[in-house]
Amino acid sequence: MTFSATTVLVLALVAAVVLSIGVWAYSTANRLDRLHVRSDQSWQALDSALARRAVVARSVAPALSDTEAARRLSTLAAQAERACRTDRETAENQLSGALSMVDIAELRPQLVAELADAEARVLIARRFHNDAVRDTLALRTRRPVRLLHIAGTAPLPTYFEITERVTPAAATGLEVDTVRTSARVVLLDENDRVLLMRGNDPVTPEVSFWFTIGGGVEPGESLRAAAVRELWEETGYEADPATLRGPIWRRVAVFPFNRELIRAEELFFVLRVPAFEPHAGNLTTIERRSITANKWCTSADITALDASGETVYPYHLDELLSAAVAAISTADDLEVTSIR
Repeated sequence: MTFSATTVLVLALVAAVVLSIGVWAYSTANRLDRLHVRSDQSWQALDSALARRAVVARSVAPALSDTEAARRLSTLAAQAERACRTDRETAENQLSGALSMVDIAELRPQLVAELADAEARVLIARRFHNDAVRDTLALRTRRPVRLLHIAGTAPLPTYFEITERVTPAAATGLEVDTVRTSARVVLLDENDRVLLMRGNDPVTPEVSFWFTIGGGVEPGESLRAAAVRELWEETGYEADPATLRGPIWRRVAVFPFNRELIRAEELFFVLRVPAFEPHAGNLTTIERRSITANKWCTSADITALDASGETVYPYHLDELLSAAVAAISTADDLEVTSIR
């Protein structure tokens, strides 16, 4: 049995079309899978942020002079924690309404900062989640994807709508003294230890904490330039901006420091270097007063510092360290994730 040249050509074209569709379907399925993972992870982050806000709300309640308002706030916080996914938006919006009625003048400054920080994290996490849902739905609703059932039986992700109050300090009504963008560096050595600085608020020198290298971005300065400048100022190490990986993490923090309340959006880069003994290159006056030590730390060291009562920022750095190590080892594009 023989085939004419025309038949062979037609078969080849059909095979090429089928192959092209197969390759497209495979790549689209993989992309959809990644988008679903992203939306699932963003929901977990939002769920965690909402849970933390509820915990802070319960801490705020006993400080209120109005006992009825305190009881209602505590009840709504508990309801928000127990609400199922379908009732969660209603419960969280009711809690938002109760928090908006809180007179922050009655609260201790640290509690005010914790509330502002908790609400800032909810705001950021919700936007990350809704962005992930939007991107997933945009691909899933395309006609070819629906016709070929590429998404399979995976449930459609859903938006989470919660009222955002456009007020200072991410909806607490708190007057923030400084708003800044910060570039930070997760500096790793050849043994996957991270260099941490020990410091304190000059107002409360008895309370120490640990943090990664970094600081505020100056006007007209890029994130990478700020990161290498801060690295040199705090450790004396001169780095090439091109060698930084990232940013890999994004953190929004609201905290009191030196009698000011600061809201910082922090972007974290990763850099591996041979271990060295840090010597400050050019600390500011306030940094000389507040930075007291440094240490190369393993995950176990970070856990021990937290257990001793000296908080390490960002939170859960012991668990995040493996992701920073992985970011150094891959040549793939890195996705910025939201952390605490």
